[in-house]
Amino acid sequence: MKVKVLASGSRGNVSLITCGEINILIDIGLSCLKVQRHLEKNYLTFNDINALFISHSHSDHIKGLETFIKKTEIKVYIPKKMYHELSHIVPVGRCVFIEDQFKIGQVEVELVHTSHDTAFSVGYMIDYQGKTLVHVTDTGYINRKYLKKMEDKNIYVIESNHDETMLMDGPYPRFLKERVISDRGHLSNKTTASYLKKLTTANTKYVILAHLSEKNNTQELAYQESYEAIKDKNIKLCIAKQDEETELIEV
Repeated sequence: MKVKVLASGSRGNVSLITCGEINILIDIGLSCLKVQRHLEKNYLTFNDINALFISHSHSDHIKGLETFIKKTEIKVYIPKKMYHELSHIVPVGRCVFIEDQFKIGQVEVELVHTSHDTAFSVGYMIDYQGKTLVHVTDTGYINRKYLKKMEDKNIYVIESNHDETMLMDGPYPRFLKERVISDRGHLSNKTTASYLKKLTTANTKYVILAHLSEKNNTQELAYQESYEAIKDKNIKLCIAKQDEETELIEV
């Protein structure tokens, strides 16, 4: 299994997952042209992509979707409850409506139902040949039944959106601050660190902190909070950035 976050943040999110011959994109929050250029850097084209998973319908996760539909024939994998928010963009014939557990070839996928201010949102647990990636962003909290399922995995791509002090002292209007910190908002550095302390084990090799706020966080604050939570474990911790791909991670 290979993982690379191509872009992450409030201006657009895209991740590339490779499992053997299967290439999966999670979200397409950049323009189609920018995603194409990212793929070319990795010696791929859209012809090499087998599936597009969507986490939710906010623009920083679907910005390139309309052009993607016009220029490719790749199927869009979404839960049926998400479709009404995307029906104006995605013809029903281009969708694969997924259940909580599904497969693409030898790749096994389980949904993590998230809590965000949209009608329906999900994260993904992707398993291939005994290795598992957890990919969860854009949620105010993680339900405890999913926390149990998420334990002891090899790679985590997880939101570390904001520093609580920076958010509350920052420029956002009150209603927006309350949205971000609500149960339907985003995970703070502190909350993410507490989750990672419980979730990660000796089998965990990498943690990628994703979806950092440009106004309410810094890379240093996010890194330090999670580092303190997992420093006694042999885990490589890195930050997904808005304008720079992560390194290629392989397990």
